[in-house]
Amino acid sequence: MTFLREVCRCSRGSAAASPPASLSIAAEPSGGAAGDVRRIGRDTGPLRDQRLFLHRWWRDPRGVGAIAPSGRALARLMAARIDPAGGPVVELGAGTGCFTQALLDRGLPAHRLAVVEIDPVFAGRLALRFPGCRVLRLDAARLDLPLFEGGAAAVVSGLPLLSLGLPTVVRILRGAFGRQLRDGGAFHQFTYAPRCPVPPAVLERLGLSARRIGWTAANLPPAFVYRIERSRHGAGRRV
Repeated sequence: MTFLREVCRCSRGSAAASPPASLSIAAEPSGGAAGDVRRIGRDTGPLRDQRLFLHRWWRDPRGVGAIAPSGRALARLMAARIDPAGGPVVELGAGTGCFTQALLDRGLPAHRLAVVEIDPVFAGRLALRFPGCRVLRLDAARLDLPLFEGGAAAVVSGLPLLSLGLPTVVRILRGAFGRQLRDGGAFHQFTYAPRCPVPPAVLERLGLSARRIGWTAANLPPAFVYRIERSRHGAGRRV
């Protein structure tokens, strides 16, 4: 059975654009990854999420960036400033889907959510768990074409920016603000550090600004959420 088919179940007449032909739509994983997806099935319990997350972290600690998925309190905080009627949303580094679920619970229509995940097992799990969303197995640092016609209203990031290295972070931000976000759109990022994970010098160079919009102690470890947007003096600058 093909668990990761071409996943584009947008409703007819929706605002979402068809995925560009040059983008790789969640293709079926091979070998051990396919077996992992089959064993996981549709079970979405927290213990299964924890076991899966730990397993993927063991295989790629730098890429996963944490040994446990984000908790519900952090997921709700990440979704709290997203207006369900404001426009499409792109989620980067969705992992087991805790932010995805929070966005849907917030009222965002599934066909207006594009979920980007590079890990084949996580991508497979997401495609099974959220069949109405567009699940894309892609590198968040290499999103060369817009995922929504007219741009997204927000990008929600579960990426471990602090472990990715500055060149990769710059590529992610340039892709988000240069190709994904419409004017006035914002990039929402969580971090376990009390400071924004994007250094001030990088924000300044890209014409961006960041502000902390919340934090929660009900996460392990406690987490902070930042909103990154085009600064006033950088509004006309090409990112």
